[in-house]
Amino acid sequence: MATAIQTDEEGPVRSPGGSAANPSLRLWLRLLSCTTIAEKRLRRRLAEQFDTTLPRFDVLAALEREPAGLAMSELSQRLLVSNGNVTAVVQQLARLGHVSVSKPEHDRRSSIVSMTDQGRAHFDMVAREHHGWIEQMFAGVRAADRDQLYALLAVVRTSLDQSEEC
Repeated sequence: MATAIQTDEEGPVRSPGGSAANPSLRLWLRLLSCTTIAEKRLRRRLAEQFDTTLPRFDVLAALEREPAGLAMSELSQRLLVSNGNVTAVVQQLARLGHVSVSKPEHDRRSSIVSMTDQGRAHFDMVAREHHGWIEQMFAGVRAADRDQLYALLAVVRTSLDQSEEC
């Protein structure tokens, strides 16, 4: 669990001592609640409509942008997860015929993961639906507000990149 503090959509967020939370904490909780809601919806829809998972979709999305494939270590870095997590997901996708894993001649210790034609067809179908779901989730946000929020989140990202790790 990312935080033990509860959000209250009807009023101010309270710190454990009962006082109003600081603005940065309130922002963090709002970002977390929005992300959690959207992610839960995406996970549910992927499972119900395509019998797949968000991690599988994320791996295929990363590979879709790299037709020549990616080293397993590069894939884990791009997805911000451990090598072990990527290995398990890649093995699942390989069993489904969506990816292939090969060993380069120059380095037999590493593995290159590539999307198969079957995987590409599957990903294209799921990605079209995924894009529609995202559009639905943001349908109530005006285009100008989306643009402003996107720009503001770039400021947040820069702040995160510049702050020391927690």
